[in-house]
Amino acid sequence: MAEGPHLAVVGAGPAGLAAALAAAARGVRVSLIDSAGEAGGQFYRQPAAALGARRPQVLHHQWRTWERLCDGLAAHVAEGRVAHLTDHHVWFVERQSDGFTVHALLGPEQEQPVAVRADGVLLATGGYEKVLPFPGWTLPGVVTAGGAQAMLKGGLVLPGRTAVVAGTGPLLMPVAAGLAAAGAEVAALVEAADPRALARQARALVGHPAKLAEGARYAVELARRRVRVHVRHTVVAAHGSGRVEAVTVAALDGDGRVRPGTERRIACDALAVGHGMLPHTDLAEALGCRLDGTAVAVDDEQRTDVPGVWAAGETTGIGGAVLSLAEGRIAGLTIAARLNSRTPDARSYEAAAKARNTLREFFAVLDTVYAPPAHWTEQVTDDTVVCRCEEVPASAIREAAGELGAGDVRTVKLLTRAGMGWCQGRMCGPAVAGLAGCEFQPSRRPFARPVPLGVLARAGGTGSADDTSDMDDDTDHQ
Repeated sequence: MAEGPHLAVVGAGPAGLAAALAAAARGVRVSLIDSAGEAGGQFYRQPAAALGARRPQVLHHQWRTWERLCDGLAAHVAEGRVAHLTDHHVWFVERQSDGFTVHALLGPEQEQPVAVRADGVLLATGGYEKVLPFPGWTLPGVVTAGGAQAMLKGGLVLPGRTAVVAGTGPLLMPVAAGLAAAGAEVAALVEAADPRALARQARALVGHPAKLAEGARYAVELARRRVRVHVRHTVVAAHGSGRVEAVTVAALDGDGRVRPGTERRIACDALAVGHGMLPHTDLAEALGCRLDGTAVAVDDEQRTDVPGVWAAGETTGIGGAVLSLAEGRIAGLTIAARLNSRTPDARSYEAAAKARNTLREFFAVLDTVYAPPAHWTEQVTDDTVVCRCEEVPASAIREAAGELGAGDVRTVKLLTRAGMGWCQGRMCGPAVAGLAGCEFQPSRRPFARPVPLGVLARAGGTGSADDTSDMDDDTDHQ
């Protein structure tokens, strides 16, 4: 690469791609670091070339936007302005007096250490699904809504022949429509939210005709395929012997409780369930970035409160691909200016800022509408496993909170081991908080993923740049 300021972008989804292209076009050297083998993130997830997909575009909307991003990335890589580092699993970003070192693991076993040095860092690490338990949720065939979508987009496979899509949130409709278009029989879409709540927010939503039209297209597609939609309903339990064979759903009253006598059983061999998403904040928290609720706090330039660190996309709040693209472009433009010791020209990102601000308002409204049922914990039986890693049932969490006095997730973890497993509470954290009756806050961890002790030993405990001279040559020159 040519000399000049160097930016490390962590995450190659919509936000990371938009930022990398904007910064590279303005003279910044960019290392685009991602754990996947191809760019695109979850939204633009592509099937492996070996699968021979002839029309991958049918699995996506905004395909032309993806083509522009892909072409732009290829051009910058060819010209040496962007180094696209795939299969790099970032576990730590180290602050130093003269910049940053991004530490990642490479290789099939994720044991090969790699270090990327940079003058600035953009965190575009996306989000992950909020998982709420219910009896039978651990049965094979029960997957998250995003997991079902990833199976279809990335593997061209269905989670089952007959599927129920359930939970709450705008992701459910595209998942149900995608499964139906791919050949699955979608027996039902079960949405906990009340459509009347959307109608009451009409004034805030009407300013986003493109988003409303997108939702209308999915509704028409589901109607055309005769998918039954149950609103103000929830999944009570999944049933099966060795695999999910049916689900019981029930209507909700105005307070979010199951209405007795409304239960109905729906046969299926797959259940895709989702209750929204949460921002990935591990790297930001390890750097000391301030959070706003569960998201990374940023200013109008997408800067965090840690000098030299920006954040964009779902890590700053869940809002979809269009919002991520806007935030990524703003970040890329302002980073290019700041790393070149200039004040950013707000006019250069005025359109993106306008889109960002209005979309944030739009999704803030959706957050109030698409919330999990207020009393979902009442359907969680004592023997329901909540923490799958450590096999902790709901009874243990209730005992920790009720009889032992645990008032926060950390104390519950110490008393029950819930959250001590491989995922470190990323999956069970919201459920543990809900059952314990306390507020959920992301746990601050020193590292974003498990790291072999040998890697830590080689890196001198923190992975300092002085100890990484024997690491891969593909990044030492960055």
